[in-house]
Amino acid sequence: MTPASVPTASMDALDAPTAALLAVAAALNEAAIDQLAGLMAEARTAGAPPAWIEELVLNAVLLVGFPKALVAAAAMRRVLPDVVDLGDAADYSAWPAWRERGEATCRRIYGSSYENLVANVRSLHPALLEWVLVDGYGRTISRPGLDLMRRELCTIATLVGQGVPVQLHSHLRGAQRQGASPDQVTAAIEIAACHASMPGGLADAARSQWQQMRDRAK
Repeated sequence: MTPASVPTASMDALDAPTAALLAVAAALNEAAIDQLAGLMAEARTAGAPPAWIEELVLNAVLLVGFPKALVAAAAMRRVLPDVVDLGDAADYSAWPAWRERGEATCRRIYGSSYENLVANVRSLHPALLEWVLVDGYGRTISRPGLDLMRRELCTIATLVGQGVPVQLHSHLRGAQRQGASPDQVTAAIEIAACHASMPGGLADAARSQWQQMRDRAK
């Protein structure tokens, strides 16, 4: 479904390009090339810059894995035939800089929970921690083509359909730390909820989780 399917009250919190980008993010789980290409075209018509779509697709590797990200990339090339900017993504000599900026970005998203995150992921496997900081937050999420608040809203739109409440919780908070209003976060959830093929109950679970977080913050 398109952003037009979302209730008007929720949509009012987002500008049209961002809402259209979130619709693409919500569809990444489907890996349906025609659907993704159509939503990307709608995002361009709504005013989303090419760099936003490119960065969303690169970011998809972290959220849906390489197979689905490659499908998304193929859809993107139907709409955007030219590469926007490679940046330092292939310069592996830059890994110390990736790690430095990855740690800084991760701290911005997790705030006071950052040290607990590091300890928890390290306890799972030290290699995972390095991959999260260097490749995830450093090489990918810290790229300049899409601001961090929109990245977080896109992450929410993708995670709602995956049934991962712990990770969703972190990014619901992360979006707010990057300046997203509660209404904007709600809109991201509702855009994801409009994804017709989402497994039953996941949208309601995300709504309930977000409402509980808001209630505790009062």
